Amino acid sequence: MNLSIYQVDAFTDKPFFGNPAAVCVLPEKAGEDWMQKVAMEMNLSETAFLYREGEGYNLRWFTPTTEVDLCGHATLASAHILWEKNYIEPDQEVEFYSRSGLLTAKKNNGWIELNFPLQLEQEAAAPAGLVESLGVKPLYLGYNLSDYLVEVESEETLKEIKPDFGLLGKVQCRGVIVTCKSNSQEYDFISRFFAPAAGVNEDPVTGSAHCCLGPYWQSKLNKYELVGYQASARGGV
Repeated sequence: MNLSIYQVDAFTDKPFFGNPAAVCVLPEKAGEDWMQKVAMEMNLSETAFLYREGEGYNLRWFTPTTEVDLCGHATLASAHILWEKNYIEPDQEVEFYSRSGLLTAKKNNGWIELNFPLQLEQEAAAPAGLVESLGVKPLYLGYNLSDYLVEVESEETLKEIKPDFGLLGKVQCRGVIVTCKSNSQEYDFISRFFAPAAGVNEDPVTGSAHCCLGPYWQSKLNKYELVGYQASARGGV
């Protein structure tokens, strides 16, 4: 099979920042084992595979070690490639059929706007190893059936976290979102995302985490338009 695979940096307007995703547009459905091997070969946090289905595209996402139910940056990258490489009309809204249901992408004043599901968290007790692996004292800890959300007291605390990934990888969850209110006027909140159990120790910029971060900070800050910054080594908005 002779296919092109594109690499796109999402959530940034500068090269070598944001979160790189691989995008593979298939002529038809492919086998899971083959897709997993390609994702392992690409060795990025996510590789997206999509093929035409009805009026939209079937979309699946793989880390180097496993398939995931939802991924923001690889969806953003997939929409960009569909427009950029003329798979669809320049102003056509994209419908993606995924394990998380229908997702859409459209152009909006120079941006790509994604419509993703809310993933509200509820306050939860810390599972064994979570707090110890992060080495921080949570102000709040919640869970949304996929990820744990941990609010910490300051940007300094968040940026200095050096997780014990061996211990954190034993926690039963997709990943752990660590967040705090931003010190700057440029952003409302900042975050980091750790997912060693899914084969990604620290994800550079995690779109799907904002399905939880958005409503969490909307409630705390009483704002309906928010700007978040993910404070990984690459960083992204």
